Amino acid sequence: MVKQSLVLFMTIMFALSLSVTTALAVTPIESIQTTIDTVLETMRDKNLSHPDKKEERRDRIGALIRDRFHFEEMSKRSLAKHWKKRTAEEKTEFIKIFSDLLETSYISKIEAYTDEKISYDKERIKGKGKYGIVNTTIITKSVEIPIDYKLIRKNDKWWVYDVVIEGVSFVSTYRSQYNKIIKRESFAKLIQSMKAKLIQLNESAAKGTS
Repeated sequence: MVKQSLVLFMTIMFALSLSVTTALAVTPIESIQTTIDTVLETMRDKNLSHPDKKEERRDRIGALIRDRFHFEEMSKRSLAKHWKKRTAEEKTEFIKIFSDLLETSYISKIEAYTDEKISYDKERIKGKGKYGIVNTTIITKSVEIPIDYKLIRKNDKWWVYDVVIEGVSFVSTYRSQYNKIIKRESFAKLIQSMKAKLIQLNESAAKGTS
């Protein structure tokens, strides 16, 4: 009995060690490709193409986005120097609205997908393995669009904290916009503006427009 228990224990430990090793072996480019490919598979799923399945499809894509994008990290970088001045409640509210905005905006763009090809070009790892950059290209019939994903490694998982499209950084753009609103008006005004934008995006999505 003791021997059987020991064998079972060793088997479980071996299986756990393999799963940890596999998790650690995942590279930034593999992480990005897995997420994007799964999102595109969801878009191509004929069972989810009917109008009455639109919300279900959006929910699935949203879950994939939230599993790869580190919205708290993106929030900190977008608010920059204004982040430390916020209360815990303000930070929580900002992260929630910011993540909803990005998710809704991203899904709206994804829904315009017309079967373009995506090339996963290369990756770079720096900062002693903490940061990574994945270069991809969307290939259409008329143009090629470079999209770079910046990732940070936390808890042995690669998370996106910025997206650079044709040289323009999401985080840098938001940082500039948010800084202007806070300095010119207030943080409360920024939150109000973000909520209004989210309502606009949701209304456009409900009507089927971008």
